Amino acid sequence: MSIQWFPGHMTSARKKAAETLAKADVVVEVVDARLPGASRNPIIHEMRAFRQRPCLKLLNKADMADPVATKRWLEYFNAQPGTTAVAISCKKQGEVARVPSLCQALAPHRDSALKPLRLMIMGIPNVGKSTLMNALVRKKVAAVGDQPAVTKSQQRIDVNSRLTLYDTPGMLWPKIDHPVDGLMLAASHAVGINAYIDEEVATWLAGFLLEKYPALLVARYGVSLDGLDAPGVVEAVARKRGCLIKGGGGAYDIEKASLILLTDYRNGTLGRISLETPASRETLLAETNPDTAGAEAGEASAP
Repeated sequence: MSIQWFPGHMTSARKKAAETLAKADVVVEVVDARLPGASRNPIIHEMRAFRQRPCLKLLNKADMADPVATKRWLEYFNAQPGTTAVAISCKKQGEVARVPSLCQALAPHRDSALKPLRLMIMGIPNVGKSTLMNALVRKKVAAVGDQPAVTKSQQRIDVNSRLTLYDTPGMLWPKIDHPVDGLMLAASHAVGINAYIDEEVATWLAGFLLEKYPALLVARYGVSLDGLDAPGVVEAVARKRGCLIKGGGGAYDIEKASLILLTDYRNGTLGRISLETPASRETLLAETNPDTAGAEAGEASAP
């Protein structure tokens, strides 16, 4: 299944972001700590590379990601010139409070009322940009929701005389090249629900969990995984949770069970799960397109 989702407003948002980036000093790119590679928008990298802007990469939702995988991602991103990466939960005020000083270190020449530090918050939909904005300003200035593309327009906020924030709508790129990226993004609720079928995404997720995190499935649903494949895991969830089709003669409601599995992953109830590591990312790119692998790895040479 190839998942694609690029609403019309993202084209205008991309153009506006490119214009605003000329005025910003540091790009704060928010990615999902559970899938930092798949949730990294290549367009954002192209924009900041063109403008020679440093980047603070925030691996948000780190409290729901596998800490071992997160450590590897931090090492990977921090090895890139002009980039500082930190793991964070934007819902924790104390962790968000570190962001301005981290950005200041990337643009030490912007540290006065005459030259305020200007941060541009960027990222794909539903990774926590609005939550970050509200925490930085310490009041609700951006709409927060559990659906992607809640924010549709750009806004500027002067936090104080020395700090300005530019909040941008979540932006995807026109074509998701790798099908597994689309599945990861759909499982993590970064694309609109009209772009995918819950059962297909849940079946993919079940197969991934069966291979990488079987103990978490057992702990959450109390099922035996012996002899089960991915569809069997979803059916087992339906059986354990009593998901039956009304008037269906005892048939399992796979759609409902799929949503249960996806929701448990999305809100962290299943446990701390990462859908990719730097090593798995490199393998994916090498297998699908060696040229693309080189280009993406080439981010390390950008400022």
